[in-house]
Amino acid sequence: MATDRTRGWWETYRGLLPTSFLDLAELEHHSTYRRDVEFLHVPGLFQTADYARAVFSFRVPELPADDLELRVNHRMGRRTIIEGPDAVPYTAVIHEAALRIRVSDRAASRTQLGSILEFAEADHITVRVIPFDMDGFAGATNAMMYVGGAVPELDTALRDAPQGTDCIDAAPQLRAFRKLFHMVENASLEPARSRDFIHRLAKEL
Repeated sequence: MATDRTRGWWETYRGLLPTSFLDLAELEHHSTYRRDVEFLHVPGLFQTADYARAVFSFRVPELPADDLELRVNHRMGRRTIIEGPDAVPYTAVIHEAALRIRVSDRAASRTQLGSILEFAEADHITVRVIPFDMDGFAGATNAMMYVGGAVPELDTALRDAPQGTDCIDAAPQLRAFRKLFHMVENASLEPARSRDFIHRLAKEL
């Protein structure tokens, strides 16, 4: 990673978006796999443009229209790690709350659920759902993004923090996050049942 001088697609946003946006895209570019756990929002890599636009719109001060669209387009560009020719294995564990919260309107929510189901058909993508009525789940504060490096020492976990996003790369913490991910994964529905669950939610809309 230190010697790679790739100027990726994210470079077109340099000077237009905060550096953290570019850093995340570059980190993902170097990833060998990706794992997400989300409780309140659909994972960014799955978000449709309308969903992402609604998320970025809900902030104070309000973003100018051009800045808003830059963020939406950047989020869509990040999909290259799961859609492109060099797509990496991706597992997303999503709580029912994130699937039910309407960040926009009913039509946008229906489209968003359909998009998740389309992604879930790919062999390298695994979607698992944690329903509200799942017994024995006490980990609702453990949203995370885990990016696998070329070797375990280059793994990175990302957690939201009051000052922004914290990047965690210390070996003991990474071991804890890997264990935590497996605990959350074990509390979720297996992939086929998860797809059926999302289908049912979409039909309710």
